[in-house]
Amino acid sequence: MVVQDHIGLPDGPQARHGHEVRVAGAAADQDDGAGGQVVHGVPRSRVARVGRVQPEDPGTTPGLPDEAFDHDGLITKRHLRAGALAYLRPRPGELLWDIGTGSGAMAIEWARAATDARAVGLERRPERAARARANAERLAPGRVSVLEGDALALLPGLPAPDAVFVGGGASDAVLDACWDALGSGGRMVVHGVTLETEALCVERYRAHGGALARLLVEHAEPLGRYLGWTPQRPVIQWSCTKRP
Repeated sequence: MVVQDHIGLPDGPQARHGHEVRVAGAAADQDDGAGGQVVHGVPRSRVARVGRVQPEDPGTTPGLPDEAFDHDGLITKRHLRAGALAYLRPRPGELLWDIGTGSGAMAIEWARAATDARAVGLERRPERAARARANAERLAPGRVSVLEGDALALLPGLPAPDAVFVGGGASDAVLDACWDALGSGGRMVVHGVTLETEALCVERYRAHGGALARLLVEHAEPLGRYLGWTPQRPVIQWSCTKRP
């Protein structure tokens, strides 16, 4: 239970910060002997809120911690995931294709970000597909499907997407098939860490426009008695909205 008092008192430290009491068990009103009620020693007239402390809610804004997902290291990291979803722009009821889903993080974040948004993740490796399904069931139950197999073989059987994310397995054939499947206004984001995928992104940028960026994230980590920057692998990102 949380009790906050000294709310609305004259200026001073108590007025600015209030007073918070956290107690276990149910809140019990008591008589203060003068006809007033107190809640765990705080006069009821000064209690602004009495209620249970709820577990932290991560919300639906994209960018869950990497630790929220079970993964083997193949995951679109938090900063890059949030950036990609800013270009994909999840909307209510829309469908995402997540090619090379890995842990399923991108598909899951898409499905959580908008009402009735859905995602299909494609993954070649059985153990990763199983891991992605478990993550989806825990974090976005009933809204993410994970299919196992080669993307080119699976794409023709999928419903048309509103957006496509390619985080692995990019090739000329896969990127062309995904682009062709998008309707007007569809969004596509491709991430890559290899020179080969970078070349594919440059070609698409020249052909379709959009935005081409090279993203590098560094994290502060101990360096002896000090702190230093540890860089992650640079990621090329091509993002584009399909026009008529």
